Amino acid sequence: MTKKTIFITGIGNGIGRALAIHYANKGWRVAGLDPDEEALAELREGLDGDLLLVEGDAGKEAHVIDTADRLAEWLDGAPLTCLVNNAGIANPYAGPLEDLSLADFQSWIDASLTAAFLCSRSLLPFLRRGDGGTIVNISSTRAVMSEPNSYGYAAAKGGLDALTHAMAVSLGPKIRVNAIRPGWIETRNWQKQANREQVEHREQDKAQHPVGRVGNPEDIAQTVDWLIGAGFVTGQAINVDGGMTVKMIYEH
Repeated sequence: MTKKTIFITGIGNGIGRALAIHYANKGWRVAGLDPDEEALAELREGLDGDLLLVEGDAGKEAHVIDTADRLAEWLDGAPLTCLVNNAGIANPYAGPLEDLSLADFQSWIDASLTAAFLCSRSLLPFLRRGDGGTIVNISSTRAVMSEPNSYGYAAAKGGLDALTHAMAVSLGPKIRVNAIRPGWIETRNWQKQANREQVEHREQDKAQHPVGRVGNPEDIAQTVDWLIGAGFVTGQAINVDGGMTVKMIYEH
């Protein structure tokens, strides 16, 4: 029986790193792309199983085309079960609009939205093999709500939501496409060793969430699991935020 295979962009740190570990522990073949070679080396050393970890930038066309060539050889005719477009710039804050350069604004768009387009386009043939695969785009609750001075991040994630339903309509029925909108997911303890922090959240951090805690990357992994198996779900953006986006907040 052919093993299931997942490809994760931004695999080196944070949610991507957690997904790599989650699916390797499930016995899947795990492949991914990340510009942080140090983080990739740690994953190679720490994970058992069949891995393809490529150093490169998911927002650069030449890097993605080269990665697809390497993936084709590694898959050796087997299908790709799931593509997770997770790459992006983690920091959403840009400063005042009048001081934001076009290049800096574009960097958020390329890292997340352009990367999802490039990787989906290049890996599509592998997803179409067999019974078909699924794409999961990692968006954000910031696609639909904002803090001040987060223009590029919000625009990239809002575009990713739109790309999700456009691809779902275009690529079905063989390929399903959905998005996950994480809220506050604590990833500082899911970085490469040099950047890792053990974090203790304040009681008010926990209490502001209706579920009573801050999220963790395993919450995202469980949602990816569900979307892979949810055969009647496509074109959706699922909030995974502990209920924060449905909570009305007033100052009293």
